Order: sequence, then structure tokens, then C-alpha cells
Amino acid sequence: MQQDRKSCPQSKYHFDSGIRNSESPPSLRSMTVVPKLWSEMSEKNKKSLKETIMNHLANEVYCHLGISPVHGIGVFAVRPIPKGTNPLRSRVKHREISFTHAELKSLPRGVRKQIKMFCYYDDDEVLVSTMGLNTMDFAVYLNHSKTPNIRFNKDGSCEVLRNIKTGEELMMDYDHSFDGVHIFE
Repeated sequence: MQQDRKSCPQSKYHFDSGIRNSESPPSLRSMTVVPKLWSEMSEKNKKSLKETIMNHLANEVYCHLGISPVHGIGVFAVRPIPKGTNPLRSRVKHREISFTHAELKSLPRGVRKQIKMFCYYDDDEVLVSTMGLNTMDFAVYLNHSKTPNIRFNKDGSCEVLRNIKTGEELMMDYDHSFDGVHIFE
């Protein structure tokens, strides 16, 4: 099975594998918030951050990427995931920046291919994460199934539809989650 198109949970956007037009996009570096170096943090802030990360690791990490028997790479449970959980919740709050296809045309071909594979787009615009493409959201690796165990909600969050066992692949129905019809060859 090969994915032909996915649509964005928020709307009309989709991705598959290539770009159409272009110009150079603005640098993301000027918009990136760089955290303080560990060595520059106070002991109180270090302790607080360590507690926050330990809580995240203990209570919010549910998935890993692996080879899918369905298609390419998939998302798999590293531990049981209770029904109603958002297993892909991230500590990183990111948004997408809208580019026209023309703005991206001058990028190297390999970069355009990555954008087409991993960013949402329609005929008018391409949404690129403010995190850039060196950090990825596991959600782009969710494979399609007509018997899904996870879905996107209208607010863009994910929700497990039933209890999921350790090692089980998380699958979503692209048509239901993205309000579209998806064709697979």
C-alpha cells in the first residue's frame, strides 16, 4: 500500500511527495527560541526542568517509530496506551508557517522532496513547521487503516479510540481524520 495523499487535521491540506513553484523562504533562525545552556541555568531551574522531563518520560512517552508491515515506517506503542489518551502529545509547542509554492521553488530538490513528504499543502500554500525539518512529529508516520485505533480531533490533537497493547501499531483512518478521500495504489 502506498499513501497517495493525506489531508491536514485542521483543513484542506495534504501531503504526498514533491513541490511545484518557488522563491527563498525567510530564515527560521530569527524566529527560533534558543533555551539557556544547561551550564548557565540556576540549580533551582535545573531541578525544575529535570522534574518536568522525568514526569514527561514517566507519563507521556508512549510511542516509537519502527518498520511497519503495512507501509514503510509506522508508529508503535512502547507500553499500553489507555483509551482516550493523546499518545503523541509533545512538550514542544510549534506552529506552521505558510509559504507559497513559488517561495519554495529555489530550494534544493532534495529539500523540496522532504517538504512534499512531510508538510501539509494544497494548491495555494505549503505549511512548514516552525521546528524546521530536522525535528519531526511522529504523527506524520501514522499509517492508514479503515479500522483505526487513533484519530485526529478538530483541535489537531490525537486520541486513542481503544486500549492499545505494547508493540501494536497505531493506525488512523485518513478519510475520517482529514475529511477527504485518499487513494492508495
